Amino acid sequence: MTLAAPDLRPSAVLFDLDGTLLDTAPDLCAALNTVLHAEGRPALDLATARLQATHGSRSLLDYAFGDTDAARRQQLRQAFLTAYQQAIAVHTCYYQGITEVLAHLQQAEIPTAIVTNKPGALTEQLVPYFPELHHISVRVAGDTLAVAKPHPEPLLLAADQLGIAAENCWYVGDAETDIIAGRTAGMRTALASYGYCAPNAALETWGADWILRAPNDLLQLLR
Repeated sequence: MTLAAPDLRPSAVLFDLDGTLLDTAPDLCAALNTVLHAEGRPALDLATARLQATHGSRSLLDYAFGDTDAARRQQLRQAFLTAYQQAIAVHTCYYQGITEVLAHLQQAEIPTAIVTNKPGALTEQLVPYFPELHHISVRVAGDTLAVAKPHPEPLLLAADQLGIAAENCWYVGDAETDIIAGRTAGMRTALASYGYCAPNAALETWGADWILRAPNDLLQLLR
């Protein structure tokens, strides 16, 4: 796709994790299917899991076990998290082109951060499996603060830890909540439509500055 060139290069680029840097849906789906099997329920297909994964584990569990009460769903969530922790990086992988984007940012000495709604313990367990993420020391998780995206505060915290004004940052994410958070924080936003966006979603109405069809589109913008 043709992307309008930015008027200013970013001083920092912040990324969502699941559905933006990493395709985590296969391992999330496998963990959920472990619980579904234990409960005598049919497995969830990966395509459906991808659509739910953008909203995290609670969305996956609500989709699979929406007919259960809150207390029971909390028990099932714990079983899901246990299964996920035991096999967190079996099939998870970078999106094609992400390592090139990260290498370019390092070479250009543009700081990066991860701002995710994934719980901190899972984020810190997952990141070490992916060497190109090791240099990203600023990582704000879903439970780092009392609020999570779409609230802008996690993004503002990451910018503050990087020592970069929010208005000089770009935020890249695959969900409407990412775009809301980024815009509210005063950042330029890029929607990673290659992630977990629904095929029929009206992406143009979300208000992102750019819609990325592949990580290479971000590389074009940065260059």
